[in-house]
Amino acid sequence: MDHFTYKNGELYAEDVPLSRIADEVGTPVYVYSRATLERHARVFREGLAPVAQATRREPLVAFAVKSNPNLAVLRVLSRAGCGADVVSGGELVRAMTAGVPADKIVFSGVGKTRAELQLGLDRQIGQFNIESSEEGRELAELAASQGRVAQATLRINPDVDAKTHEKISTGRAENKFGIPLVRAREVFGELAALEGLNLRGVAVHIGSQLLDLEPLETAFAKVGQLVADLRADGHTITHVDLGGGLGVTYKDGEVPPTPAEYGAMVARATVGWDVHLTFEPGRVIAGNAGVLLTRVVRVKRGGNGPPFVIVDAAMNDLARPAMYGAWHDFDAVMPTGERMVANIVGPICETGDTFATDREVDALQSGELAVFRTAGAYGATMASSYNSRGFVPEVLVDGEQFAVVADRIPADAIMDAERVPDFLLDD
Repeated sequence: MDHFTYKNGELYAEDVPLSRIADEVGTPVYVYSRATLERHARVFREGLAPVAQATRREPLVAFAVKSNPNLAVLRVLSRAGCGADVVSGGELVRAMTAGVPADKIVFSGVGKTRAELQLGLDRQIGQFNIESSEEGRELAELAASQGRVAQATLRINPDVDAKTHEKISTGRAENKFGIPLVRAREVFGELAALEGLNLRGVAVHIGSQLLDLEPLETAFAKVGQLVADLRADGHTITHVDLGGGLGVTYKDGEVPPTPAEYGAMVARATVGWDVHLTFEPGRVIAGNAGVLLTRVVRVKRGGNGPPFVIVDAAMNDLARPAMYGAWHDFDAVMPTGERMVANIVGPICETGDTFATDREVDALQSGELAVFRTAGAYGATMASSYNSRGFVPEVLVDGEQFAVVADRIPADAIMDAERVPDFLLDD
């Protein structure tokens, strides 16, 4: 459920008509609903109630900042009790700036630099998820040289097919993430002996936009066996990070597991582990909490096929369709009831700047408003300035009020950061 609904023939975000936002802020623009963010965070946490009951410990829900790093979004979720899963130094600073407590920050990512490891130590974050023996040794050396102890888990690669798009699969043997399961005990033993490192558990994450719990349960079974093996080796295991990955509905026919179904599976899979559990939801919280509001530039007659509905949003604003062939529902803000079959495209000079092909949609004309649904995750955060286009603004709606929470950055402002060197200047 989200809070983007039609009232009196117009699409609203909570109690704000989207036409008002378009008039005052312009298009394209990302629009987020605070009520939806809070509801999804609450529902996810409620879904984990069986886990909390079984472990007698409240799990850490660390929102995946990469899915939507906007400071206002992070502040909403921090106030809702979420921590943060970060994958860069920039995301770490964003999370703390938004009010996420340091001890609720988990630093994931396969390529943490030495400077980023140092930043995590300086900020005294709650946990590093180590991706390699090399990273673990570097972190231990840094911490020990400063008389510190880094809290860490070892991310393992369980070689499980998440049954998702190949570019967002992270748990197969050929993926770059984690330590191969067959080497996990060896590497864990090596790193656990190092001064400066408290290697207190393991982490796993097999992919994103999962619509089936079976791959997750398979991966968790392997983690459970590894926990038992590590304890048999004499290690103390107190924490396990089970990652994220729950999918959302992008189009009719997709029925992702509910948080309640997920929580019941986790409770079943982790019986007897006796650990603190961490989860890293992103899309399942933010996806349906946002839309990309756009305006039709013109409708262009096609060749022998459907017409092209050209909108002012483009692949640089919403990359998922061009990058993954992803589906986003496309709806008129003020539908007339008439329908048309069209190709929905942006103005970028690439054929890949196509959002939908031969799609039945609301009939639209030049100047009318529409939205790409389920754009709250992996939307604005993946934007670029390709074709010297600027970055679109972001708006947060709260009941009857809204605020711009990220300014529009025009192309000339981006150009201001560039320099022509003296040797290219005319005499």
